Amino acid sequence: MTTAVLATASAAPAAAHHLSWIEAAVVGILQGVSELFPVSSLGHAVLVPALVGGTWARDLDVSAPGSPYLAFIVGMHVATAAALLLFYRRDWARIAVGLTSSVRHRRITGPDARLGWLLIAATVPVGLVGLALEHPLRTLLARPVPTAVFLVLNGVVLFLVERSARGGVAAPASALSSSELATDRRLAALSLRTAVLVGSAQIAALAPGISRSGVTMVAGLRAGLRHQDTARFSFLLATPVIAAAGLLKLPELFGPMGDGIRGQVLLGSVLAGISAYVAVRFLDRWFAHGSLRLYAIYCVVAGLVSLALLV
Repeated sequence: MTTAVLATASAAPAAAHHLSWIEAAVVGILQGVSELFPVSSLGHAVLVPALVGGTWARDLDVSAPGSPYLAFIVGMHVATAAALLLFYRRDWARIAVGLTSSVRHRRITGPDARLGWLLIAATVPVGLVGLALEHPLRTLLARPVPTAVFLVLNGVVLFLVERSARGGVAAPASALSSSELATDRRLAALSLRTAVLVGSAQIAALAPGISRSGVTMVAGLRAGLRHQDTARFSFLLATPVIAAAGLLKLPELFGPMGDGIRGQVLLGSVLAGISAYVAVRFLDRWFAHGSLRLYAIYCVVAGLVSLALLV
């Protein structure tokens, strides 16, 4: 999802919340996939219930004050972050060792430490802006029609940048080392300015319909990165952002916000974690030779169809 969704949920009095098991299962799978694909998880979280209508539109209204849907999304964020940590466990282990060594010696001691500090620096802008603006933006924009418009815009941007990046042709897999270590070494060589610019692109994903992974890949491609490297940097960046958004509000699931839906949250979170792990495995291989074009077309078509049905 865009990043970042839901770092702040508005306070509300205790209420009888409702979330069906089928809603939890479907949205859990959808969240796990769309959070990492460049198609906006928050956009789908807003549009799917609105298009289905009925109890779905009532139960899954992300803009409603005190909505249980917010607590549900919190649980799914934690599960998605866990899936990313599991998939990139070797990368994060090297980064943790590098950062520890860097702090101990008070200097950057190698490429793993440098990559860790770049990820930290690239995460700061979206963290600060998300804390300040997520709630007002969600209240104003997390509605079906503006979300559909942003989804179309997301697709257009993906297509235009893909078309211009390296002549619109993804680098062949043979031109790159496929090893995780080699990819991380290339990412560690990024300048601080480039890393912060790519990370700051996640701010755009506070608008529902704009994909967090999509905009970071767009920024990376514009900076001259290859598809494989910018995808990996995007997914590494996603881990702390998604985890923070979830963990910040996780305690609310144990209060009134989670009353009546904790079982559904657990089901949706498990399915979100599984589907996110499958998604990141697929995308890690896809961007070794694939492009953003297919996802750009999907976003434009899905957004236009949604507008036609909703307006």
